[in-house]
Amino acid sequence: MNTRVAVLTVSDTASADSSADRSGPTIKEIIGNRTSFECVESLIVPDDVTLIQKTVRKWTDQGNIDWIITTGGTGFGTRDKTPEAISPLLKREASGLVHLLLSSSLKHTPLAALSRPVAGTIKNTLVVTLPGSVKAVKENLDALLSNGVVDHAIDLIKGGSGKQVHASMGSGHGGHDHHHHHTPRTHHHHHDHQEPKSRVLSHDPSQAVSTRNRISPYPLISLESALEIIDKTIQTLPIVTLPVNSQLKGYVLAEDVYAPANVPPKSTTSVDGYALRSTDPPGVYKVLTSQTHQLSVELPQGCIYRINTGGQLPAGADAIIMVEDTKVASTFDDGEEKEVETLAQVDPKENVRDPGSDVRQGDLVLQKGERITSQGGEIGTLAFVGRKEVKVYRKPTVAVLSTGNEVMDLEKQTASGHDDWGIWDTNRPSLRAALEGMGYDVVDLGIAPDEIDAHVSALKSGLSKADIILSTGGTSMGPTDLLKPVIERHFGGTVHFGRVTIKPGKPTTFASVPIQSQSPGSDSAQTKQIFALPGNPASALVTFYVFVVPALRKLGGYPNEFCQLPRVRVQLQTPMRLDPRTEFHRVILRTDLKEGTLKAFSTGGQRSSRVASLSGANGLVVLPQKANGMDKLEAGQMADAIVIGDIQMTA
Repeated sequence: MNTRVAVLTVSDTASADSSADRSGPTIKEIIGNRTSFECVESLIVPDDVTLIQKTVRKWTDQGNIDWIITTGGTGFGTRDKTPEAISPLLKREASGLVHLLLSSSLKHTPLAALSRPVAGTIKNTLVVTLPGSVKAVKENLDALLSNGVVDHAIDLIKGGSGKQVHASMGSGHGGHDHHHHHTPRTHHHHHDHQEPKSRVLSHDPSQAVSTRNRISPYPLISLESALEIIDKTIQTLPIVTLPVNSQLKGYVLAEDVYAPANVPPKSTTSVDGYALRSTDPPGVYKVLTSQTHQLSVELPQGCIYRINTGGQLPAGADAIIMVEDTKVASTFDDGEEKEVETLAQVDPKENVRDPGSDVRQGDLVLQKGERITSQGGEIGTLAFVGRKEVKVYRKPTVAVLSTGNEVMDLEKQTASGHDDWGIWDTNRPSLRAALEGMGYDVVDLGIAPDEIDAHVSALKSGLSKADIILSTGGTSMGPTDLLKPVIERHFGGTVHFGRVTIKPGKPTTFASVPIQSQSPGSDSAQTKQIFALPGNPASALVTFYVFVVPALRKLGGYPNEFCQLPRVRVQLQTPMRLDPRTEFHRVILRTDLKEGTLKAFSTGGQRSSRVASLSGANGLVVLPQKANGMDKLEAGQMADAIVIGDIQMTA
């Protein structure tokens, strides 16, 4: 099968005049001359990040394009935006290809050092950015094509072993590990799937307690690294078609919505009054209504037509006189108007809304990637243009699990284990409240005691019923902390990170588990994610807002800039000590309209076991790590805060 190529020319000039595009046709000609390649898409867009991203996203979503080549916008000029547009979309960057592009151009001119190419993969599509000049395009394509580099890359992306390409190139091992090049399609059920042994870092719970790790084998990573790993790992859920109604809130549009017809469809009135001809002079007229006159029939001479705001004008009428500019001349026996006197002559089209004056047929009214909020504007717009159903990204279903023998269910009032003493499970009720408040469906997995079988059973249930699992407890260093061992040893899962330099929430764990595909050969995601959050209630909620919310939003198709909760600059009202870790200090945010500032008031004791530190909190002040002798921020200093609730007004 031929390699299918799409060519995107990025140029303000060429988008205004396509004849100015020289490099796009050059690429198509070079590709067209090679028997194993075919150009299936081409487009010219201006130097605009949104339009570049929209086109590339559309092409990669189609699933039928193997290689996207862009040309233009990779230089140092102020309008050169291609790298900034493509980089955030790349799932895996190909620094080797960038090096190849630069080195091939540098052979010809030192000015190539000012080019800023990027390359990598989005889903199963290779993306490479070339400069705008025809000369550079030829040099770069020669480097990519003549050595079989692109053939090899695309073969691997499609799930091949690369052996054929190696054989045809007559080379040995190309300097990379082929056993790592399985695609998600080769993941089967965890019994068949052999993870590399080096991946399993957790202790073996079947061994004696003395054999367990005394120090966590998982590297401590930064907050920023953890968020980046989550973003790169999570894949947006499939597209579904849903009816347009109030239940659509919280979804993200997966299509551009165009007006199917003019709104209003015919000339209508913007006031209450009477439809007439603008040539009708002031005087007494017979009153017609919808009961006595058909809209399609020409308005008779000597008559006016009573009409309410939004009503359609009858044939022959071209203006509306307002009620206020008329008076009753005579009535019928039942008091209804018989004749009305007009007190003024009105201009043509006065108080008339033309067809399409609100929305014209074919207008783009909502864009793919827009969130359908609970404020009502987006659902109102869909209804306004008459859309009965719309494509959206599916919202994730979330499973919630608590772990530990000491944890008791408030509703059942029994401990999950056999101990006489226990603590009430705070995490499932609080996380469920937060999730349902955000519009997610929740699967309650209950409380798993400290037994391997119970953990395996709970996770199996969660993986079958939900798109993502949130567990709390079982992440620290005790012998009964079973989540990491169970994820790695019983589900063939990968722990992406097991410790983060944050307070509270250091043992926060994020993992992927391969799942059995529902339909053989399908392209649907072959892994599901598990967040194992700390058991302390404040830690669980803080890490939920910091890590889980961005993951849920990415699953639901949120654009990147909306995945994390918003951050604002706030003025601290109390001194706050710094920690060697990034700390999230629970605060109440209040606006001070007189001073024009947003003020942060501490909720008091910040112990991770004290969930009361989150009661009433609507923000998390992000305290930087202690450094350079600075060990606290003083009252009055500014800091960043994550907004997790409605901001209060000062009394």
